[in-house]
Amino acid sequence: MDIKLINIGFGNIVSANRVVAIVSPESAPIKRIISDAREHGKLVDATYGRRTRAVIVTDSSHVVLSAIQPETVANRFVISKEGATD
Repeated sequence: MDIKLINIGFGNIVSANRVVAIVSPESAPIKRIISDAREHGKLVDATYGRRTRAVIVTDSSHVVLSAIQPETVANRFVISKEGATD
């Protein structure tokens, strides 16, 4: 199994194999997910003090905040998958 990495901005990288969802932080349920992750010590803030634009949920229940748009993260995810060789 190859490890695929996705750049989520400012030199921060997440494992593409562990990503479950890439969502916008605007809705109340997503805000609840963020606060629950913060309470349980499973929140990774990779925004460098900038506005959160994408929330990345992993299969280990970790939540990663990114300052780049969800579409941009998703495009990098797709490009990474296309570049993979089986």
